[in-house]
Amino acid sequence: MARKKHAKPHEEEAGEAWLLPYSDLMTLLLALFIALFAMSQTDASKMQALAQAFTAAFNMGGPSFFSGMGPSTSMSSATVTTGADTADAAYMKENNDLSEAKAKLDQYIQENNLQDQVSTELNEEGLMIRLKERALFASGSAALQGDAERIVPVIAGVLSSLPERVTISGHTDNVPIATAQYPSNWELSSARAVSLMRGVMAVQPSLNPARFSALGYSEYRPIASNDTEEGRAQNRRVEVFIARSMRFSGASTDGSDNEPKTGTTVPAPAPTTAAPAAGGAGTAASGDAYKQSTDVRPAPQQHGVVPEPLRH
Repeated sequence: MARKKHAKPHEEEAGEAWLLPYSDLMTLLLALFIALFAMSQTDASKMQALAQAFTAAFNMGGPSFFSGMGPSTSMSSATVTTGADTADAAYMKENNDLSEAKAKLDQYIQENNLQDQVSTELNEEGLMIRLKERALFASGSAALQGDAERIVPVIAGVLSSLPERVTISGHTDNVPIATAQYPSNWELSSARAVSLMRGVMAVQPSLNPARFSALGYSEYRPIASNDTEEGRAQNRRVEVFIARSMRFSGASTDGSDNEPKTGTTVPAPAPTTAAPAAGGAGTAASGDAYKQSTDVRPAPQQHGVVPEPLRH
């Protein structure tokens, strides 16, 4: 009769008994490290909620181990609130000033039946005043004439009430021009921008020239198709752009993607401008750095290149 084999003592089972408490300990340590990491990355409100949860779970409602941890909310909250209020006030003031300027221009345009010559647009970048060619210039010319005598003083008055940077840009259609004074549309568009800029500052000598930039874009910034006469007429224009200097950073305290309730303001970027083509007259004058200086005047006009300013 075969002898039965007796099982060895449960040495292996006894030797593995420590694995269960060890794994539980490692799990608790991992949970602790995750909680500590989360506390270091969270804000005051989440820290307080986490502390309350740990208090309820481990201390049965008593004093919490976490009560003294986390960032202090008294001073930081007051600082954030004060900074946000200041930023909101600055942004809203500038927005109201630009809105009032647009309303005044729109009223003037309506009262003088200039809807087909002058238009305005207010957006997140700033206030745009768009003037068609026939409101200021004759065809192929950069000399102010026509309705310029009554339009330019109104624009100058609006600009004198605002501190923001101003970019005046000239635009043409795609019909070539080749004269002794304007070899191409680059020269014509630049001359028209400078002509309007000089006209504005002649009416309002107190305007700081360092605020202004005059640019010529030739035919390369159309707003309509050049295939029709109507579209070409829209493209022959001069634009006066008043750039915002204050803008919300986009940070919202409630984590939403809507209009921020609080935040800081940052300087608005200068309008993006393209470099002119080789041999072109893309930038006629520049004054991006706005300095409080009133003793600076525009450079003398060169004969045959820039027309005389509007005179009264």
